[in-house]
Amino acid sequence: MLKFLSKVKIEFNALDPRVASCMEFLAQCNARKAKESNPACQVLVKRRTDDFPPQITVTFVNGVEEAFDATSTPAQAIRTMILEKGQLLETEQMFREAGEKWPVIIPEEELHQFAPGTKPRKAEEKKQ
Repeated sequence: MLKFLSKVKIEFNALDPRVASCMEFLAQCNARKAKESNPACQVLVKRRTDDFPPQITVTFVNGVEEAFDATSTPAQAIRTMILEKGQLLETEQMFREAGEKWPVIIPEEELHQFAPGTKPRKAEEKKQ
């Protein structure tokens, strides 16, 4: 998960009963496997003393920053979103390295074309 991020900032008041998501996400960030995937990723924890709601802010390697309200967003949902966006970043990088334009524009008429299956049908296999 951390391999797609350059920075993670977790803000919470330790006495706030809504900190469960922050604590779970922090545990995921501190896991050995996560740290090994990107040792350069900064994980910052800001312990607050005010009534500010728990918040998790992530910065992707391309500089895009996204903040989550940790009172209503489970840690697993944040992790899943990071992995999905990370796959998109990897795909974009792969296309750019291959010299292709990004984003890929598929003409409308090609979207509606018939695409044959990739596996032979069982009936066809028996005839041969």
